[in-house]
Amino acid sequence: MPRVLLIEDDPSVREGVGLGLRRRGHEVSAAETGEAGLALMRSFRPELVLLDLMLPGINGVQVCRRIRDTSEVPIIMLTARGDDFDIVVGLEAGADDYIVKPARTEVIEARIKAVLRRLSDPAGGRPEVAHHGELAIDRSGLTVAKNGERLALAPSELKLLLHLSASPEQVFSRQQLLEYVWDHSYHADARLVDACVRRLRHKIEDPDRSPRYIQTVRGFGYRFGPL
Repeated sequence: MPRVLLIEDDPSVREGVGLGLRRRGHEVSAAETGEAGLALMRSFRPELVLLDLMLPGINGVQVCRRIRDTSEVPIIMLTARGDDFDIVVGLEAGADDYIVKPARTEVIEARIKAVLRRLSDPAGGRPEVAHHGELAIDRSGLTVAKNGERLALAPSELKLLLHLSASPEQVFSRQQLLEYVWDHSYHADARLVDACVRRLRHKIEDPDRSPRYIQTVRGFGYRFGPL
């Protein structure tokens, strides 16, 4: 079971979620502030972070950005119902997914497993390293380089790029991408897809040109190329 860092201000949520995950075999370390959570990142070395958006001091979005500056660890946001603006900002900051509170432990654990799940066959019968323009995508090693420099991609960004690049020029709807990359389609939340695309474009595209790799097909979804 993965080590989970829970950063949550509400003591009842912190205790309830922590207890539920520990009962299911997870090693959990909890913090009630962003500052304490960032300190635990260094000592606890989590494999996944559950991050409350509404934190005293450094808020959840700031914590998310600081984590992303140095780590590719999966991040799932915990958010109150109706915090749509904060959800979008959190996704843009680098979160891989979000869960609306209150949520049952089995729901949280299922989402953790979905975020951590790797492709059963990343190469898929294709060359282990595929070259697309300036990008080198290693489907076996699960790494991406641009002009020879390795890119730091969050799990959702990597899975999205792997999926799109496996079928160049094929158009995928947001619903299809939700089901593949995030393993769920709750509320058909296209914000997960759109925020991930924007983050991925920021890392792999030329900012002075129109998107070359991840292209929008208006009214349908996204495709990879043609280059």
